[in-house]
Amino acid sequence: MSARRQAVFVDVDTGVDDAMALAYLFGSPEAEVVGIASTAGNVGVQQVCENNLGLLQLCGRTGVPVSKGAEVPLSAPLRTAEDTHGPQGLGYARLPDPTSEVTSYDAAQAWVRAARAHPGELIAVATGPLTNLALALRAEPALPRLLKRLVIMGGAFDYRGNTTPVAEWNVSVDPEAAAEVFAAFSDTGELPIVLGLNLTENVMMTPQLMSSLAAAAGTSSSPMSVDDPRGTASTASDPLIRVLEDAMRFYFEFHHDCGEGYLAHLHDPLAAAVALDPNLVTYRSAPVDVELTGTLTRGMTIADWSLRWGRKPNALIGISVDAEKFFDRFISRVGAFAAALPHS
Repeated sequence: MSARRQAVFVDVDTGVDDAMALAYLFGSPEAEVVGIASTAGNVGVQQVCENNLGLLQLCGRTGVPVSKGAEVPLSAPLRTAEDTHGPQGLGYARLPDPTSEVTSYDAAQAWVRAARAHPGELIAVATGPLTNLALALRAEPALPRLLKRLVIMGGAFDYRGNTTPVAEWNVSVDPEAAAEVFAAFSDTGELPIVLGLNLTENVMMTPQLMSSLAAAAGTSSSPMSVDDPRGTASTASDPLIRVLEDAMRFYFEFHHDCGEGYLAHLHDPLAAAVALDPNLVTYRSAPVDVELTGTLTRGMTIADWSLRWGRKPNALIGISVDAEKFFDRFISRVGAFAAALPHS
C-alpha cells in the first residue's frame, strides 16, 4: 500500500446503497479497501457475500478478501428487506458471476485481523446491522483502540424511524449488537462517528443526479423517470453505471411507493465519504444507548444530549451535512472510476 492510501475495512449488508458506498471507496484514490465483512440484513448473508464478490468482479477489484458473517443477529430472528432492495439485494441489477470465494475465516475474525494488521491506521465503516462488529469486540476487546476511525450508519436521533416509528433499520435488526458496540466505546478516546436517519435522509439521489453520474462516466443513458414502466432496464454502455442505474431504479420505486418521491436516500455512501473526510459533516458528542426491552420502542437509539445519565459521550453524532459537496464528490469519483473500467 502506498503511503498516501488509507486502509479501509467495510462491513456491509449489500444492499443498493451499500453497493454505491463500495463504488465510492473503489473510486477514491486515497482509499485502499483491505477487507469486506458480509452482514445479514438487507438480504441473507450468503446473498450479501455473492453481491460483494460480484461487485468486486465487476469493478476489477478481485483480491480484496470477503468474509462471511453471522447468519442471524445475536439473539433476535433475522429480518430482511427485499421489499426495499429487491430479491437479491441489488434491485433490478445483475452482477457477473465471481471467480473468487469468501475467506476461510469469518467476518468477526476479519475485523480483528484487519485491525491488527493496521494498528492505529485502519478506517472502518459499518453500514449494516452491527452483529459482526459486536462479535469482533467480544473476541478482541482492544479493537476500539486499534482503529483510527469508525463510522457507523445507524440509528435515528430525535427523528422518526424507518422500520418502526422510532427505530432505524440497521439497529432494529440487531439492537443487542448495537448496544454492545456503543458500550465498547465508552472508555476510548476516539469516539465512533454515528450517522443516523436525521442526517442521511438529507442526502437524496435523484434521476437528475443519476444522469450527471452517467455523464461523468462518459456513457450515454436514457434519463430515469417516474413515468417509465417499472423495471425499465438501463441503456448505459458503461457496465458499472448500468448496474447502479438498474439498482437505483428499484430503490427509486420503493421510495416513491412510500410517498417520499421518485428519489432515494444515500445513507451508506455518505458513511463511506465521511470515513475518508469527516469534515463533510458536523457533529455533537453524546452518550448513546439502545432500547432493548420497550414494547413500542425496541431498537430506538437515545442520545443523552443533556448528560442526565452522568455518563461520558461514546459517539459523535452527525447533525448536519453539506449534501451538495457530497454529491459533487460522489459523481466525480464514481464517474471517473466507472469510465476507467473495461466496457463490454
